[in-house]
Amino acid sequence: MQLGQTSEHAVPKPALKWLLACAAMVTLVHLLTNSRYGFHRDEWQVLSDALHMDWGFVPYPPFTPAIERIGLGLFGLSMVGLRLFSVIAQAVVIVVTGLMAYELGAGRKAQFAAALAVALSLLPLFEGTEFQYTSFDNLWWVLAAYFVIRLLKTENPRWWLAIGAVMGMGALTKYTIFFLATGMVAGLVLTSARRFFRSVWLWAGVSLALLMFLPNLLWQIRHDFISFHFLHSIHERDVGQGRADGFFRDQFLICTNLFAAPLWIAGLWCYLREPRYRMLAWMYLMPLALLAIGKGRGYYLGAAYPMLIAMGAAAAERWLAMRSPLWRRVLASIFFIGLSACGIYSAALVLPLASSGPLMKFILDHNGDMREETGWNEMVRTVADIRDSLPPEQQANVGVLVGNYGEQGAIELLGPRYHLPAPISRTNSAWLRGYPVPPPTTLIVLGDSREWLESHFTGCRLAGHITSPYGVETEESRYHSDIFVCGPPRQPWPEFWKSDQRFG
Repeated sequence: MQLGQTSEHAVPKPALKWLLACAAMVTLVHLLTNSRYGFHRDEWQVLSDALHMDWGFVPYPPFTPAIERIGLGLFGLSMVGLRLFSVIAQAVVIVVTGLMAYELGAGRKAQFAAALAVALSLLPLFEGTEFQYTSFDNLWWVLAAYFVIRLLKTENPRWWLAIGAVMGMGALTKYTIFFLATGMVAGLVLTSARRFFRSVWLWAGVSLALLMFLPNLLWQIRHDFISFHFLHSIHERDVGQGRADGFFRDQFLICTNLFAAPLWIAGLWCYLREPRYRMLAWMYLMPLALLAIGKGRGYYLGAAYPMLIAMGAAAAERWLAMRSPLWRRVLASIFFIGLSACGIYSAALVLPLASSGPLMKFILDHNGDMREETGWNEMVRTVADIRDSLPPEQQANVGVLVGNYGEQGAIELLGPRYHLPAPISRTNSAWLRGYPVPPPTTLIVLGDSREWLESHFTGCRLAGHITSPYGVETEESRYHSDIFVCGPPRQPWPEFWKSDQRFG
């Protein structure tokens, strides 16, 4: 009997109640905890860009800022509200993982096991704690895999339209979707799925994806493919700082739950052995090879694992069916206990489960991303206090020059409550938006060293410091805690602006 096929009397049914219960459990945990601490520096960048909607931005395509622009309209600056879209995306990923297992022949328990294995993996748990493009990129990869499974199972080429639609959404979310597209092409060329090259529906799906991506592509052309230069710069930084080290280790410890490793390894093996579904093996192996050779960061491949886990769960169920009842209970107990233990540890590591006490200390000590969610309100209030201490003639024409996108977003979104001017930033898309005309004559400057400021600005003096409210180091408090008041740049503003474009 082939994988994905069962006898007529053993046809599985989708375990929708179990899958929805699993997704609801994770959703509830996020809703109860996502209001703690504050926005991450990356979230501040997205919110800032959401106020300046365009068909493209330097670090990413337009989908994530667009969805958060809707969130701002619905919820304001509510962390729970703005992160709701990411939570929903991860809930859908959990349910679709179970549905993939169902399509591959898994019974209800195996469907639930696949969904739970994804729900209790570190990366999917993290993706529901913040709104970032990775949260939605994860969704498009998983939906694409599900639609490919439906395509290969039903032999209905119309599924290429659904595949094209989610690939188009992926291209509007994060450019790593092109790694998955490369895997799809390899799967088509190297397996019997090459027959679909003769189908008009494949080319209709490709056309749909390209049509959806076209506005962003035109934006890139108009801006000399600035995102390519950004990605090149960020990649060099990551490699230089060692952020790309441990790529293969991260496939086990970050992308998936450690106790789910037997499932996804078995899933990959089964895809390779099964001619009908072999295309999905290449949808994993090709991105894996490209990212490993290109020194990508470990989490970039995280969205590829639900499809492997789904197949692994279906295969494990068939393997367990050949064991004795005692062995089935023993092995299932070991799996679920280990999966739960790793999941609990992952939850403590990435979820803001407590606003005080040992759990809060644990996460702030071990999770740098969580530390980067602290101190922003205090920073903005300090800038406002410095502004208020200036003489009236300086307050009348003061600007706030920031050194990174976290400071930029926090000032832009939180500053209005203190009547601060919009920040001036040279980082990423803010550089494209330029500086105010006429430019300010007095500047409150964050995020740069005294040495750099004195060589580029006139009359700089130390005016304050950035501190952390929880006594932990953040990027601001560790590397550039000083806040200065300066006069205009030594160069004319147009020359200064042109010479100081930053990627971050």
